[in-house]
Amino acid sequence: MCRTLAFAAVLFISLNTLGAPGASAPNKRADEGAGPYSQLILRGVTVVTGEGAPARGPVDIVIENDRIVNIVSVGNPGVPIIANRPELNEDGIEIDLTGQFVLPGFIDMHGHIGGSADNIPAEYVFKLWMAHGITTVREPGSFNGLDWVLDHVERSAENQIVAPRIIPYLGFGMGARKPVATPKLAREWMRQAKRDGALGVKFFGASLPVMQAALDEAKKQGLGTMMHHAQLNVMSMNALDSARLGLTTMEHWYGLPEALFADRVIQDYPAAYNYNNEQHRFAEAGRLWLQAAEPGSEQWNSVRDELIALDFTINPTMTIYEASRDLMRERFAEWHEDYTLPTLWDFFTPSRYAHGSYWFDWTTADEIAWKQNFQRWMAFLNDYKNHGGRVTTGSDSGYIYKIYGFGYVRELELLQEAGFHPLEVLQAATLNGAEALGLENEIGSITIGKKADLVVVGENPLHNFKVLYGTGHYRLDDNNQPVQTKGVVYTIKDGIIYDAQQLLSDVRAIVAEAKQPAE
Repeated sequence: MCRTLAFAAVLFISLNTLGAPGASAPNKRADEGAGPYSQLILRGVTVVTGEGAPARGPVDIVIENDRIVNIVSVGNPGVPIIANRPELNEDGIEIDLTGQFVLPGFIDMHGHIGGSADNIPAEYVFKLWMAHGITTVREPGSFNGLDWVLDHVERSAENQIVAPRIIPYLGFGMGARKPVATPKLAREWMRQAKRDGALGVKFFGASLPVMQAALDEAKKQGLGTMMHHAQLNVMSMNALDSARLGLTTMEHWYGLPEALFADRVIQDYPAAYNYNNEQHRFAEAGRLWLQAAEPGSEQWNSVRDELIALDFTINPTMTIYEASRDLMRERFAEWHEDYTLPTLWDFFTPSRYAHGSYWFDWTTADEIAWKQNFQRWMAFLNDYKNHGGRVTTGSDSGYIYKIYGFGYVRELELLQEAGFHPLEVLQAATLNGAEALGLENEIGSITIGKKADLVVVGENPLHNFKVLYGTGHYRLDDNNQPVQTKGVVYTIKDGIIYDAQQLLSDVRAIVAEAKQPAE
């Protein structure tokens, strides 16, 4: 009973501190997005498939309506193309992208459409995602309300709005008139979530009987499952426990170190610790991984191998914790001036009332602890991947100085820091997410027969993921002058071509208007 009540406190505290929903996304303007076309040929590109294969080019990618129908190698890099090329139909469209790179559309496995600060417009979020090549988002929790989210799900599916494809998950217990505290109520709630249109459920924790019933019912209903193993419940159910019950995806990393405990059962909390004190919560979280078993130990290997055998997906969202190890870097990121809404900036400011605004007195020691935390966490992720485990990419932006799109690109960089080869990073960002969502036959890689969800970049992201940032890459040009290159050139979703630079311009205008003093 105590464990169930603890869960209820976590969920209802979270919902009571959510921001008010912002404006719904407006219908797409006539000048936003071109296509889909009966035939579209992308000429002369270098393609990275997302399947782990190296880049190759030049190739021509032939798209008909919303499907890739051919990928034709047309020569060798650095010399004129002399090969026969796919013919353009009478009503076809071609774009010369010689020397540019084409990747699969990115999948953000943890993307809230607002829900943190008050009044975050959906248009702001969607255009930042699309401008960074994100064409699919798993919405974890639908904290703006399932009806509000489903409206955008449907309008995006019909391409009535500029938005990624949205996979809606509902927070477990949301909408219930009382805590979902029995197996019977859990099954009833899961069935109702399915009827209401959710495609999956996000858990924070519950008693063992409730979780058993809920996860069993999720499987029967064909619902996806994800879980933030809240610290109030993780002692009784860590990541391995929930995976054994049928959970398919874990968020962040809570619950994983606890599964790796070898010489303790409960985290070494200070006597004065209070979970509702955000600095206590995050400061001690940063000291957790070093309490777990060491890499290569029997406990480490046993947990790793069992999770892999269970086909368990880890969606780490490292980016959302990065301010914990370097607060000044995140506060002064170069995109805040033009791309961070005032309501978000206020939300990030230290406060005892806002989740994730825990900078009451953040110290050098706290940052060092988090650096060490990251090292051990990254070691597990890399080891998990190396032994066949599935790791995906998510951002959880809208919290802790992380901005939509920009936070996602940073996650790619952090996976590379963890030891992933850039090709492995891109596989995590594309095909792995598609597999976790059961959409691998539709999206996630560039191959004949799949949907035309693509990202076009003028520079090589395998060399430097910074070229994907909306603010571009800062470097010297051939004349010894510092320049800021552009980020993504085009994002193609459902065969529709969006000018990523125009989307960024729209977001800058939204932010500039929000900064104007009220009349």
